[in-house]
Amino acid sequence: MAAVLLHVLIICLTPPFRAETRAETADRITGELTVHFVSAGETLLDVARTHGLGILEVMAANPGIDPWIPRTGMPVVLPTFSLLPDASRRGVVINLAELRLFLFGAEGELVASWPIGVGRQAFTTPLGETRVVRKQTDPTWYPNEQTRDDNPDLPASVPPGPDNPMGHYALYLGWPEYAIHGTNRPWGVGRRVSRGCIRLYPEDIEELYGQAPVGTPVTVVDQAAKIGWHEGKLYLEIHPSRTQLDALEERGSFSIELVAGLVEQILAATGGWSETVDWSIVRRVERERRGIPIPITH
Repeated sequence: MAAVLLHVLIICLTPPFRAETRAETADRITGELTVHFVSAGETLLDVARTHGLGILEVMAANPGIDPWIPRTGMPVVLPTFSLLPDASRRGVVINLAELRLFLFGAEGELVASWPIGVGRQAFTTPLGETRVVRKQTDPTWYPNEQTRDDNPDLPASVPPGPDNPMGHYALYLGWPEYAIHGTNRPWGVGRRVSRGCIRLYPEDIEELYGQAPVGTPVTVVDQAAKIGWHEGKLYLEIHPSRTQLDALEERGSFSIELVAGLVEQILAATGGWSETVDWSIVRRVERERRGIPIPITH
């Protein structure tokens, strides 16, 4: 609880700073930090679904809390305050590292953001740019050859219904065999459990389906560390690596991993004004990887 309050105080009390040598960049902060108090019988999975979050991002933001038996009345920090990915604000932007999909409007404004389930180890989603090439309600699932090799009992196709893992809506991408779709297993959203496709909660895919027509650009990035300016302060947000996410799933915690190129990334953002950065805060954010933006400039 003390660590949570420290983060909030840092955000609220850090004085403004603006490096005179850099050009102003677009504000990348969205949302605000909020707290949920656990009700009797609630799990962090329940909390995540209620607030449109994924289970792993809630666990990362609240280290040490038992995800299945959190104490009633316990405050849970909701990672609803974040930096936008460093990507073109057009159509759909997916950041695999934070298990989240962003939808931008015609003027580059953020329309919505939803948690996603992504590919597990050895089943990664491609990076780069593509488009929505086809849409389908109540899609039929056609398991690929590798999927059927792993599970020989699977039929050649699975019709719409409760056994169809694609749910009620699917947006097919320009990459063959990849789609953004719903799911018949909502507990898989916010985790690394798919074979490379992007899964959304049933209520979220329905909303996205109605707002992303055929031709919508789709950009997929993998940015664990994000940096951006907001009201004269430089913020740093770091998410767990894939290895750390797997450890979080298995044992509820993870070991420290350094972020390659982090110092260079920060210096580039400050225009070389390294003396404006509180490096002790940088290292703490790097160690904890809670997925919450923290101001790092004096």
